[in-house]
Amino acid sequence: MTTTPTANTATRPRIGVLIGVGVAAAVIASVATTAVAAAGRAAGISLTMNGEAIPVSGFGALTAIFSLVGVVLAVVLARFTRHPRRIFVRTTVALTALSLLPDVLSTAAPGTKALFMTAHLVAAAIVISAVARRLSP
Repeated sequence: MTTTPTANTATRPRIGVLIGVGVAAAVIASVATTAVAAAGRAAGISLTMNGEAIPVSGFGALTAIFSLVGVVLAVVLARFTRHPRRIFVRTTVALTALSLLPDVLSTAAPGTKALFMTAHLVAAAIVISAVARRLSP
């Protein structure tokens, strides 16, 4: 017996593929933000935010954690919404903008603020674009 997918399921991404792409994007973004932090430190930019030194490896670790939260969001949206890509992009862009606020409001040097914000934007560009491509419009 063969079943034909309905229009609703035919347009939805396979969850396994979505997770695989999301995890790969998280790894790439983690490597990229670690590289941004290492390059900044090598250029003499302080990695101290509000009196706390952030290790270079911390950039990658936090990127991985929050990227995986984004992948979970994408999976939930893919399963339960009609327009998962639109909702995912709007939500993650808004969350990315919010993630910049602590950097802007910190007492860190301008170069440090710029470095941290760059890391946020690099990670977001990698993960949001990769995951959004796998979601139905």
